[in-house]
Amino acid sequence: MFKKLYQSPVGKKIATGITGLGLSGFVLMHMAGNLQYLVGPDKYNEYSHFLISLGPILWLVELGLLVFVIFHMTLGINIWLGKRKARRVHYAVTASAGSPSKKTVSSRSMIYTGIIIGVFLVIHLLSFKYGTYYETMVNGVVMRDLARLMHEKFQNPMYAFGYPAVVLLLALHLRHGIWSAFQSLGATRPSISPFIYVIGGLTGLGIAIGFLIVPLAIYFGIV
Repeated sequence: MFKKLYQSPVGKKIATGITGLGLSGFVLMHMAGNLQYLVGPDKYNEYSHFLISLGPILWLVELGLLVFVIFHMTLGINIWLGKRKARRVHYAVTASAGSPSKKTVSSRSMIYTGIIIGVFLVIHLLSFKYGTYYETMVNGVVMRDLARLMHEKFQNPMYAFGYPAVVLLLALHLRHGIWSAFQSLGATRPSISPFIYVIGGLTGLGIAIGFLIVPLAIYFGIV
């Protein structure tokens, strides 16, 4: 049954919606964690150390996230290729179709922003999770000094401005993605569809602003 659901167009959209919403929730929590750097390096390091101390629980969460990312990207690309194959004639005009299709810059660029975000994710993990290991002591506990690594990375213009640029693409991706996910799950109706689309846009914008604060504050010496 699962195989049939996965192979059907509707099943693919549902699976993409579920994984997309799950990843959106993680991104939101990750943003909140990053903002703890503004409280102070020790606070941020304690937060990071707490996550690491979860051990097997953290590994299971990371494995789950990896599965979600792979499924989401694979399904997204598969759906995009299917649409291209079905669309024999390309329209010369690609202006917004409005409700209910929501054909906008966000919807038309989903595949491209998704791929860029996927590549960025690999670079991000290599730079931070698997980046240089510094050590510090907070309240008598030896832990990784991830705050030092973050400060070091975001003093580099490539990171300080490249990171926000990708985050803005993430906001664009979420603007349409959140609405599309709810629609695929059958959680929308014409009367509330515009409201959910606005919520998706505001959520994406809020996450983008949250992620922009720390790198720019570090680069410009505010923190």
